[in-house]
Amino acid sequence: MHAAGPPSRPRPRAAAPTRTQVGLGRALPVVVMVLVVVADLITPDSERVDRLLITVPALAAATWSVRGTIGMGLLAMALRALLVVVRGEPDFSDLLASESLILGITAASAWVSAVRTRYERDLAEVTAVADVVQRVVLRPPPPRLGPVELHLLYVAAAAKARIGGDFYEAVKIPGAVRIMLGDVQGKGLGAVETASVLLGAFRSTAYDAPDLPALADRLDEGLARYAAWDPDSDAAERFATVVLVELPDGRDTARLLNCGHPAPLLQHGDDVTAVEATDPSLPLNLAGLAESRHRVEEFPFGPGDRLLLYTDGVSETRDRDGVFYPLEERARRWVSAPSERVPELLHEDLAAYGYGGLDDDIAALLIARDGTPAEPADPS
Repeated sequence: MHAAGPPSRPRPRAAAPTRTQVGLGRALPVVVMVLVVVADLITPDSERVDRLLITVPALAAATWSVRGTIGMGLLAMALRALLVVVRGEPDFSDLLASESLILGITAASAWVSAVRTRYERDLAEVTAVADVVQRVVLRPPPPRLGPVELHLLYVAAAAKARIGGDFYEAVKIPGAVRIMLGDVQGKGLGAVETASVLLGAFRSTAYDAPDLPALADRLDEGLARYAAWDPDSDAAERFATVVLVELPDGRDTARLLNCGHPAPLLQHGDDVTAVEATDPSLPLNLAGLAESRHRVEEFPFGPGDRLLLYTDGVSETRDRDGVFYPLEERARRWVSAPSERVPELLHEDLAAYGYGGLDDDIAALLIARDGTPAEPADPS
């Protein structure tokens, strides 16, 4: 989450190499050897180009394994010797010097390749651990809870990360469905830590909190207790905006409590409007700065209606000119799109709109009410 300020152009982020790029990198040393051999055979004796074979092991180190890099270096040495013999009148002292040079570069390149492969292996292990952590801490929401479908878009800003400072959860409790979506201030591991604390607090209290204000207070208490337990943690210093939604059984209505979060978008038919909070609550972990009070907004949410919750990574994506992403306008284009397609459409549109790619965590959760009118709850 970032404080609002004058528009600025984000810097493009470097992308991870694709399989095609890796394949081209692996082919490059082979191509260089072929070109050097051909060029050396067709050029005059006074213009020797076979010395360029010293670049082969260095190029191989970028994409080949240690054995592959050594093999490329030895092959370059063999080609260098063969070219000297083919051209006649070999200068063995010059050949010995160039072979020694290629051998030294091959040894150095093999060390570089070993460091690179170890780094790649460590990165693969960390990525695998992140996948497991995501499934435990930030598991995908169920596709359906009670009378609503849930469709998620989640993108972490950090390269190779699976979890960021945006978080979400949805549970079915007796008499209602409760949903949370939020955004922790900042990025990195500290934001992930705070998000995990709030997720744990929600999962432990959503079932017995009597209403949304009580649930918001317990989330705040969960952060405060964690900060008291570990005062040196980042969670003690960070705040989080959160939107809580409750869909009671037997009623075509929704209740919403907004703690400083961007206003969700409600689609009713072809109309899309923002559900603005009349009196928004303070973000979590800031409630001590003022008298804590929570106002719940209640609005119709009947068959066919959809509610889009999102974080500021969506609304604050900027184009080349620094203009914020017009989410409400874009959402009107998708009123007829199937609910399961909306997150995909949003992701594609954000990627095309953002200048230099997406540089913030992004979470959007579409809550789609089915087409069946709610049955009155059993008073017993």
